[in-house]
Amino acid sequence: MLPPPIATTDLTTTAPTTTTTAGRTATTAATTTAATAATTTTVAPAPNPPTVRIDQIVSHGAPGRHRVALTFDSNMTAAMLQKLDRGTVASYANIAVLDQLDALKVPATFFLAGLWMERYPEVTARLAATERYELGTHSYAHKGFTASCYSLGTIANDAMQADVQRGIDVLRRFTDHPVPYYRFPGLCVDQAALDAIAPLGLTVVHGDVPSGDAFGTDPQAIVRQTLRGAHDGAIVVLHITGGDTAPRTQDAIGPIVAGLRDAGYELVKVSDLLRG
Repeated sequence: MLPPPIATTDLTTTAPTTTTTAGRTATTAATTTAATAATTTTVAPAPNPPTVRIDQIVSHGAPGRHRVALTFDSNMTAAMLQKLDRGTVASYANIAVLDQLDALKVPATFFLAGLWMERYPEVTARLAATERYELGTHSYAHKGFTASCYSLGTIANDAMQADVQRGIDVLRRFTDHPVPYYRFPGLCVDQAALDAIAPLGLTVVHGDVPSGDAFGTDPQAIVRQTLRGAHDGAIVVLHITGGDTAPRTQDAIGPIVAGLRDAGYELVKVSDLLRG
């Protein structure tokens, strides 16, 4: 909210004087230099943030180059942290997936939650140091940005921008060149959420090929769903959390990469896909 206008008033008053002329008293009304025409200084309003519509969310690249982008989310919520602290879940960092991506020399785009990066700084540093990878943000606390988003809870509208900015700030501890991409937790978004984060100037990147690895327990089904949905310009959504949230990604990623390459697709980062 802008401050109210600041009013500055210059008021100069000269006391009335009395002059006697031919026995009559003439009162000269005071020279009231009532410069009461106050001067007002008004602060210009800030420009409106850019408007992004739901239909402007990036879900795929342009066709024509026979390319596909593999993307990986790292989720982390307060409930997941509690499971780690209690020992209910051993880890939410699926190192086996990263080892396979490295061995197969697969370029990839990662969307990292702030809480996940803070829990796994060494893994985050490994991602940041790999030239084939690019890192975007996935919020800080991985709460839902709409009224109903699975079991993630809901972040207040007036707290959305600060949450995303906090995630960006954590990401910048590991890299000085994060990509200006953002993926909403759970891919849950409405116009109010887009308006809330618009001042950050991020490109919202979701995807059009859900792999099914989130909570999926059949790696063959994950592979089939991904390869069936693949197309020129596709953005595939996967996870590197493992644990009880994406427990079979490491068993599916090798066949997914092989199947896409056998079909003639070049695997690229999202930034390369969007360049055309």
